[in-house]
Amino acid sequence: MKIIAIIPARMASSRFPNKPMADIHGMPMIGHCYTRAKTCSLLDEVYVATCDQVIHDYIEGIGGKAVMTADTHERASDRAAEALLKVEKDESYTADIVVMLQGDEPMITAQMIEDAVKPVAEDPEIKISNLMAEMKSQEEHEDPNEVKVVVDKKNFALYFSREPIPSRKKGGKNIPMLKQVCIIPFERDFLLEYNAMEQTPLEIIESVDMMRILENGMKVKMIFTDIETYAVDTAEDLMNVIQKMDTDLLMKSYIS
Repeated sequence: MKIIAIIPARMASSRFPNKPMADIHGMPMIGHCYTRAKTCSLLDEVYVATCDQVIHDYIEGIGGKAVMTADTHERASDRAAEALLKVEKDESYTADIVVMLQGDEPMITAQMIEDAVKPVAEDPEIKISNLMAEMKSQEEHEDPNEVKVVVDKKNFALYFSREPIPSRKKGGKNIPMLKQVCIIPFERDFLLEYNAMEQTPLEIIESVDMMRILENGMKVKMIFTDIETYAVDTAEDLMNVIQKMDTDLLMKSYIS
């Protein structure tokens, strides 16, 4: 089985411009994402898909593989799909599973990638999976930059939102506060199928790509992880991640 990872990254983030090259302990954030993904033995190769020459040149400069893509993509999955087809053409192979990683998740680990891929690799009925993690505070639950998810008894997603779901306003106890962690393995053909679908109303309202799948009557398998990880959406997030990674043992293995 051929399993590759693609990390879409661009400099023109509306919330945090130039963030892929933001410094974290002496390395650009995209460098952490790429280097940590490469530690996963399950992956045959890792690529960074970008429309920015500075990111392309940096990744190639550290011995990595970068793919230039169009600068018109609005969704990470669109960029990943273009990169997939270019890579397959250039390297003369067809992937089985494409793991879409985010360029703003510098705390990912090999174990997280392996856990996310396992359901797609083992069950042909599962075309896509996501990781999910418990949120630690009500503040995080209310943060619109965090995508929340509620799941059924078999851990398939019921709904995604940037709003705090499920509601705490009814006075319930032990409210599950789960967030999406953007390690997203696609069965190869399903990634292309997904990108061919039109955007859906709730996807647009919630600003969450995975709603397109649910609105088309398909399932997203969610896998729980207890590995601590934080995405970087703002300058404040960056400072938090820098602090969290100060004691990160994996980072210490590749940054002296």
